Amino acid sequence: MLGSLIFLVASNIFRSQALNGIRWGFLAAFFALAAVGLFCYLKNSRLLTQAHLFTAINIYLLIGMFWAAIYCVMDAFYPGSIQLAGHPTDRQSELLYFSLITLSTIGYGDAVPVSGETRMLAALEGVTGVLYLAITVAILVSRFGRELSD
Repeated sequence: MLGSLIFLVASNIFRSQALNGIRWGFLAAFFALAAVGLFCYLKNSRLLTQAHLFTAINIYLLIGMFWAAIYCVMDAFYPGSIQLAGHPTDRQSELLYFSLITLSTIGYGDAVPVSGETRMLAALEGVTGVLYLAITVAILVSRFGRELSD
């Protein structure tokens, strides 16, 4: 997170897209580490409490934030790799929207990956969203079943 903050300041001082892209890369790494840490906690827990359900929701949102940061990296290094409807004033918010819509596999079509690399990232995000839900439901149901049998 500190790396992201340093590159945020540097990109604002020097007005560099490369520094901005590196900042989003650090932020993506932070979101990924946080999601993996929380998922390990969820997977290794013995009981199922309300806190575990909230943890599962937070992991899902962190995954969406991770992919949004990856799309911001792509946008910084390859401008126009994601076509957004209209002329949004806040591209980062629109890329977060695109990420959450892709993660949930809804795909309204108002934000479209244009380059081949970005299309592959969007496809990988959709698969990640489906797999996360399937694995998490399996983990939570097994914990619940274990509690009922005890």
